[in-house]
Amino acid sequence: MLKVFKFLIIYWKTLFTLIFPIITLPIFLCHDTKANRCMYCFALMSAFWMTECIPAAITSILPMIIFPLLGVLNSDAVARSFLNDTTMMLIGSVAIAIAMEATGLHVRIALYVIKFIGCSFCKLHIGLGMVTMFISMWIANTAATALMIPIVEGILVALQNQGLITMWKRDDSLPPEDWKPTNVTKCYYITSSYSSLIGGTGCIIGSGSHLAYKGLYETLFPDSPGVEFSKWMLFNVPLMLISNIFILLWLQILYLGLFRPYSQTAKDLSTGKEAAAAAKVVIDQKIVELGPLKFAEIAVAVVFVLSIVFWFLRRPGFMKGWPDYVSDVKCGDAVVAIAAFVLFFIIPMEPTFVHYCSQDEAKRPTESSKGVLEWKPFSSKMHWNMLLVLGGGFAMSDAAKQSGMTTVVANYLQTFLTDSNLLNLIIVCFTGSVITQFLSSNVACVTIMTPILLDICILRQTHPMWLGLSNALACCYSYFLPVSTPPNALVSGPARMGGKEMMVSGCGTYLACMVPLLVIFPLYAPLIWDFTFPEWANVGNNTQPEF
Repeated sequence: MLKVFKFLIIYWKTLFTLIFPIITLPIFLCHDTKANRCMYCFALMSAFWMTECIPAAITSILPMIIFPLLGVLNSDAVARSFLNDTTMMLIGSVAIAIAMEATGLHVRIALYVIKFIGCSFCKLHIGLGMVTMFISMWIANTAATALMIPIVEGILVALQNQGLITMWKRDDSLPPEDWKPTNVTKCYYITSSYSSLIGGTGCIIGSGSHLAYKGLYETLFPDSPGVEFSKWMLFNVPLMLISNIFILLWLQILYLGLFRPYSQTAKDLSTGKEAAAAAKVVIDQKIVELGPLKFAEIAVAVVFVLSIVFWFLRRPGFMKGWPDYVSDVKCGDAVVAIAAFVLFFIIPMEPTFVHYCSQDEAKRPTESSKGVLEWKPFSSKMHWNMLLVLGGGFAMSDAAKQSGMTTVVANYLQTFLTDSNLLNLIIVCFTGSVITQFLSSNVACVTIMTPILLDICILRQTHPMWLGLSNALACCYSYFLPVSTPPNALVSGPARMGGKEMMVSGCGTYLACMVPLLVIFPLYAPLIWDFTFPEWANVGNNTQPEF
């Protein structure tokens, strides 16, 4: 019996991969319709995504096999789902992030902002949180967290060397690597994760789940205005700032003794001026190590700012967008993203060509400068798995709509909802966020839930953004466990924080984000979007399920 149990533990992924597709066959064998065949595919891919019995990217290309074989969608239609405006936008936005990393621009921004805000314990904590949030708006939250971890470590080590803090609780019965972290260590490390997660909500390119939502929404409603970059930021940046302020306040109350001046933690951190001086030395040293501002950093900054401006002005709402003046066909956000992508391969890392005619022979270049981006480094850092996950999600959404599956599921699920749109909003947000905490990644959750939620909105004559957008945001609030999201996993190692400790900090952080969302969304979102049920939503929902 023990051998059998051990065998199951070792090979459960293989067994699940082989057995689950067989035991779920009755989904469509008992009543063979196109909607039920599509439901079988949904069940299969959802289970594989949640358990990761095979890599998520490999699960994402299963539609290329099972949809044509089951007669749900032809292979050409499936293949087109993997390369569209949204996936091209992902390529361009990742290129911007990689260009920042290649030039070190993001590090320079982080260090100067922290220095500007101040280096006392509380100010330094706020600076770390705000910088991480800002950087995570434009690059992957995992990359933003990975960037901040060595900066946090350097600051903590410097403070400890000055005798101002202790990073670990000394326990002579244990080896040093098993010592527990002090409150200040936990606070600084966990901030780099939590602020990166909330920072990703501020901009549509900040999270794969947002791009998934954008692609699904615009695929299902091709006649809609789409998910506009400018309106997304107009709503989400204030929400992001408010949530991050609450997160930082909560962490300071929990770990730094804020509002508890007589607590032991507050007394331990009372040496404000000495700590600020020690941290400032570390920041100044790292700035010196960066050297003077380089040509490539300036070039990346210019392209980055221009990209934001052109994204914002594509459909600003208060005036015609720039595409209206240059073209008669639709120009999506991917146009700007790919333009930036191409420019990074053209712009040189060093402008050595200006010295080609120099009288000083030593300054004359002997070979051309490399570009800011080169294909091999880019291809090794590109999120190809995310590209496949998005494509797989779009294929699932297309199949669900064509087969009528979303209508069948939406008809069933809406019986669990109420007549109150506000209460339905709360139910959906909590459901999506709980799934991402414990069961699935936020991209997979958004991919699975969005087509169904959009159909529920249509059946209830509610604007599709009401449940779709709120769910996409709530799915980013993964704060409870190290396994909930990669940034949490990244900080759990150096911070030596287990699941129990992260649950404590995560509960307050979750409320610091969820409460503002549930309050601000019903009050502020209608000022940006017209939530009257649109005519184009009915037009996009003319597929009837096959019974």
